[in-house]
Amino acid sequence: MPRIFDFGGREVERSVTVAGLRALKGTGRRAAQVTAETADEAAAAEAAGVEMVVCRAVNVPKVREGSKKVFVTAALGFADAITAEEVLRTAFSAIVAGADAVITGRGWDTVKMLAAEQIPVMGHLGFVPRKSTWVGGVRAVGKTADEAMELFDRFRRLEDAGAFAVECEVIPAAVMAEINRRTGLVTVSLGSGPDADVIFLFTSDICGEAQRLPRHARAWGDLASLHQQVRDERVRALSGFRAEVTSGGYPGEGEVAQITQDELGRFRAALGD
Repeated sequence: MPRIFDFGGREVERSVTVAGLRALKGTGRRAAQVTAETADEAAAAEAAGVEMVVCRAVNVPKVREGSKKVFVTAALGFADAITAEEVLRTAFSAIVAGADAVITGRGWDTVKMLAAEQIPVMGHLGFVPRKSTWVGGVRAVGKTADEAMELFDRFRRLEDAGAFAVECEVIPAAVMAEINRRTGLVTVSLGSGPDADVIFLFTSDICGEAQRLPRHARAWGDLASLHQQVRDERVRALSGFRAEVTSGGYPGEGEVAQITQDELGRFRAALGD
């Protein structure tokens, strides 16, 4: 693994770099990306051999506590940073905190601004939840020839704006395959099939935390059952506590501080009883 310095001046190991991701294109090899918002989730991703995680920009320090190796992409939320100054400040803060890149679903001017500062920036194309009203709701984008061509043009414009990568969400797999062969962008597939440079799923879906999975997701774990066991055990324990408070079984003699009879007698005498 290469040892490099992040923008914050700290020496860290990276499981993959921007250059390494670009080198994946055309090789048939793929990296994996998941979400991580806590140190525990980042540590689990590293332990599992996952190369990349994405998190909210504000959570980069927590994620870096959990892993110095995973490639961290900080999400610049639509409402978290609105003006150009806020976007730059948030992006630089994330990089200094240990992020390797940022991701934004904003327009070309925002991407150009970030790229001009040599901040590795990932765009977001296909189904973008906060822009879904433009395509009529939750649906795949690129299901007609005209729409697929319009989408491909967005890929080209994003690359021209200076992005190094793009999250590709819910694009028909065959369309994704054709675009991937024709773009220099590192493609990150979220529900867009296997023909991309990086395959992305949410950790909550992978670990089976959701009651209902989206069509493109798969669960390899069953944390939902464990969470239910935790909830049930919490209620059982609290119920036991309440019952013993009612019955007088808690607190017991061994659970309270003691005073000798002599000292207790002196205390009572001082009280005048």
